[in-house]
Amino acid sequence: MSRFWKIALAVIVVLVIAGIIVVPRLGHHAGAANAQGKPNGEGQGEQPPVPVTVVPVVSQDVPVYLVATGTAQARNSVVVRPQVGGQLMKLNFQEGQEVKAGDVIAEIDPRTIQSQYDQAVAKLRQDQAAAATAKNNLERSQNLVSKGGQQYVSKQDLDNLKNTLDQASATVVADQASIRASQVQLGFTKVVAPIDGLAGIRAVDVGNIVSTTDSIVTLTEVHPIYVSFNLPEKNLDLVRSAMRADPATPLQVDALDRVDAHVMATGKLDVIDNAIDTTTGTFRLRALFDNQKTELWPGQFVNARVRVRTVKGGLVVPAQAVQRGPEGDYVYLVQGDNTVKMQAVETASEVGDSHVLLSKGVKLGEKVVTEGQFRLKPGSKVQPLAPGQVPAAPTADELQKAAAKKGQGRRRGG
Repeated sequence: MSRFWKIALAVIVVLVIAGIIVVPRLGHHAGAANAQGKPNGEGQGEQPPVPVTVVPVVSQDVPVYLVATGTAQARNSVVVRPQVGGQLMKLNFQEGQEVKAGDVIAEIDPRTIQSQYDQAVAKLRQDQAAAATAKNNLERSQNLVSKGGQQYVSKQDLDNLKNTLDQASATVVADQASIRASQVQLGFTKVVAPIDGLAGIRAVDVGNIVSTTDSIVTLTEVHPIYVSFNLPEKNLDLVRSAMRADPATPLQVDALDRVDAHVMATGKLDVIDNAIDTTTGTFRLRALFDNQKTELWPGQFVNARVRVRTVKGGLVVPAQAVQRGPEGDYVYLVQGDNTVKMQAVETASEVGDSHVLLSKGVKLGEKVVTEGQFRLKPGSKVQPLAPGQVPAAPTADELQKAAAKKGQGRRRGG
């Protein structure tokens, strides 16, 4: 055999082997492509509906709140200082204890002031005796003048005696005033609470010499207590309108815990400040709370929630039904044929901890998906389930049909 025919024969053998390997693979890929190009239900089998939890849109009256960070403040706070100096003898309170107005909370050594009081009393008695003598002298002289029409005492002497009595009487009045002043000073040796409140940490210890500039303790009134907070100026008209709507009923204000947002106490709006802060663009409000159980503590941060109005018949859905997309909020609505569509919505406010008020996008009674949204796309077939309901297990017939469809798809693909 010539060299040419040997080369030709080798080429033919290579082409035959390549045809044996490549042609079946091309047929397999063509079958798969045909199976993929067929409509749903041919080649791969019909996709089962996606089980999702759905709830209807409900109508209810929804209170509208404005929320801001607030600070609890003592209604009154007093730094108790002694009004006389001396040695601190006794403290009659426990730190952190509630005291009542008029309670004696500290005692200062009274002996120095007591001696001053005793001296004032003694001087009063001395001057009262001098006044009594001057009075008797004047009366005797006046009796002598009028007796028998004779002038036994000159008019000048009578004037002098009268002036002496006036001076003695004035001295008695001055002594009485000095006694009262000493009594006041003596009373200051017992330091009394000027208000009802909680006693803080004491500033001095027993045995120290205190003066009128020293602080003994700070008392803070917490029953009732204030909560101050700020709102943006755009809300001013809303708050004032709510107040004018029912002037006899103050607006309700709730103090919410900043950790788990539960209501700690409920009070009423007390006052709106008379100016807007131009540096922050906010206005200040103050609410009053009874705080009988001491739920609020001075200096504590809370979330203040003021109720400004109520939306009658608002459309409410669970908060987890609202999804956020690139074009805004949306929900999945379940259609009559159990398919879903994306519906843009607008949220107005929160309703409690688990629901939201929608102002646009849904109607009363429409069903929205609350669980299973991650498996959905517009047009997906769904199996609606009530909250807490689980999808039923497939029957034997359904399993057989699914297996048969799967087998048909494989044969077509082969």
